[in-house]
Amino acid sequence: MSTFERYLTLWVALCIVAGVTLGHLFPGFFQSIGAAEIAKVNIPVAALIWLMVIPMLLKIDFAALRDVGQYWRGIGVTLFINWAVKPFSMALLGWLFIGWLFRPYLPANQIDSYVAGLIILAAAPCTAMVFVWSNLTKGEPHFTLSQVALNDAIMVLAFAPIVGLLLGLSAITVPWDTLVLSVVLYIAVPVAIAQFLRRHLLAKGGEAALQALLRTLQPMSLAALLATLILLFGFQGEQIISHPTIIALLAVPILIQVYFNAGLAYLLNRASGEKHCVAGPSALIGASNFFELAVAAAISLFGFSSGAALATVVGVLVEVPVMLSVVWIVNRSKGWYERGQAVRAEGWTGA
Repeated sequence: MSTFERYLTLWVALCIVAGVTLGHLFPGFFQSIGAAEIAKVNIPVAALIWLMVIPMLLKIDFAALRDVGQYWRGIGVTLFINWAVKPFSMALLGWLFIGWLFRPYLPANQIDSYVAGLIILAAAPCTAMVFVWSNLTKGEPHFTLSQVALNDAIMVLAFAPIVGLLLGLSAITVPWDTLVLSVVLYIAVPVAIAQFLRRHLLAKGGEAALQALLRTLQPMSLAALLATLILLFGFQGEQIISHPTIIALLAVPILIQVYFNAGLAYLLNRASGEKHCVAGPSALIGASNFFELAVAAAISLFGFSSGAALATVVGVLVEVPVMLSVVWIVNRSKGWYERGQAVRAEGWTGA
């Protein structure tokens, strides 16, 4: 785990301070960036998102999809959590906490937008950071790779329908043209570019050439993430100053959702007899989110200054400490996990 990844929460906190401060000092600059749009796509943000997403997608080998049957229990559990539980549980938690319990403490005109941001966040399964979490739990690397590849393939087709359905159920107007455009711009096109580059590099220079490019792109990717966060908080400064508890209140349903989905995935894997080295990354994949895509989609659909954009950024803020706590729970509970009747019946104890 790199130094940047380990202290991601600190960098996000610093970006909040920097963004809010710069937004008040240079409001004209931020407004000009917000206005740089073509067909509802903000060009500066699109460029930043591509810089964030493409290096992550370069790590994905879609040829790993041929191995998905080898880990069918873990794959089945993770797919169930990612696509049948997580978006819907987050929508329910959003309605419960943001739409009802916390409503008196939040800006009334942003309630629906906050709920929308939470839904968008939960509808995008994590890609890059999953490899970090899997490594920390001594997870099965081939399972992690095949699961991430499968999730990315499904996301191209399922992200827009699920987001559209849940926004519609929340009585939030769904701009379908913008939603579909977001899927094309921030999922389909980056996946195509990344896979073309990956195959080209592997054919010309092998794994060494691919790793060399990743080392070059990684600092640019991290800088793009920080720049995007500063822009977002530059637009969100007024809301945060007038309602300083917004971030804490938005974090509540995100935290509950992470622990609920991680716990459910972990227990289902244990009940099915799956190995611990598969159950760990399965639980972590089921709990974490592809926040780069969520941020991009929220900005495209609702704008820089929307509650939806802020809600997705709160996901970035809590990502590292929360996921590290899930890693700790998974590692500490390995003995208990392997004493499960179904796990012992499959002969995985002590694996």
